Amino acid sequence: MVDKLGIEDSRVTWHTTTIRHKTYHYMKADPDNEPLATIILLHGFPDLAFGWRYQIPCLQSHGYQIIAPDMLGFGLTSAPSQPSSYALRSIAEDIRDLANLVVKDKKIILGGHDWGGAVVWRTALWFPDLVQGIFSVGTPFIPPSRIYRSLDDVTQLEGMKSLRYQLQFQGVLIDKEITDETKIRQFLNAMFGAKGPENEVGFHAAEGILFHNLPKLNQSQLLSNVEMDYYVSRYSLQGQAKLEGPLRWYRTRAHNYLDELRLLLKPLKFSMPALFLTVTRDEVLPSSMSEGMDQYFENLTRREVDASHWVLWESPTKVNEQILAWLEMVVQHKS
Repeated sequence: MVDKLGIEDSRVTWHTTTIRHKTYHYMKADPDNEPLATIILLHGFPDLAFGWRYQIPCLQSHGYQIIAPDMLGFGLTSAPSQPSSYALRSIAEDIRDLANLVVKDKKIILGGHDWGGAVVWRTALWFPDLVQGIFSVGTPFIPPSRIYRSLDDVTQLEGMKSLRYQLQFQGVLIDKEITDETKIRQFLNAMFGAKGPENEVGFHAAEGILFHNLPKLNQSQLLSNVEMDYYVSRYSLQGQAKLEGPLRWYRTRAHNYLDELRLLLKPLKFSMPALFLTVTRDEVLPSSMSEGMDQYFENLTRREVDASHWVLWESPTKVNEQILAWLEMVVQHKS
């Protein structure tokens, strides 16, 4: 049985800070002794800092300090209305300032899953002096482009059709349909892989949310009742759905394109050690999407985990083993 955090767990403390006029809510876990390094863990959609509940106790017990924020728009962190706040450059600046607040002038290890993985790659590009090492679970590095392509154009490309759900997510349909706690619970169940009595699904990578199936779904097997209640509470506000902030991450394509033209002024290369965990049954981010990314790294370790998109919960032992083995090389210089 893999150790995991409870909802109210004495091994972690929660903090609130103001970063660039935004309030960030984050979890902090300290080891018993002087930390070997500080690891900042970044979650994706529709997740929370609590999404790292299986990884934090393991890393903490091995001597690492952990910081895990609710990302912008999520949980108790601010949800500004302007999409530009959610652009990857802006989020990277937030993470830089959070790191400087927590560890002052020391370097950090950055780890991410889903959108968090995208932030990890971009933060390391924008602020390489901040980062000692980086790892991403499932999310490949996709380099900036000199040519702007709409999401519709991108999802027509071979190998990118699994992102077609984002066409729905960048629109307003989910905001209109998912309006209260009951529907939030159904929505989260769908996203977390729940199925109905006749194997119906509530989410499909090529289509998005299948609203007609939501009431049919049983509860996802990846979370306990208490954990699901926590997620529902953090995605609701006084009984109303609170999805506008998280969905703004999907409305930043043009902002990211313009910001990242500056990254193309010099050769793209990650000089710090990096770990990429491919996930064999991830329908949204198939391993084929990572083909060609190795050329951008001086020191990339690739490993594979047999799981679905929610690999952090589904295969925590394997994920933790891979991260720890890589950290031993990067931080403790063990071969």
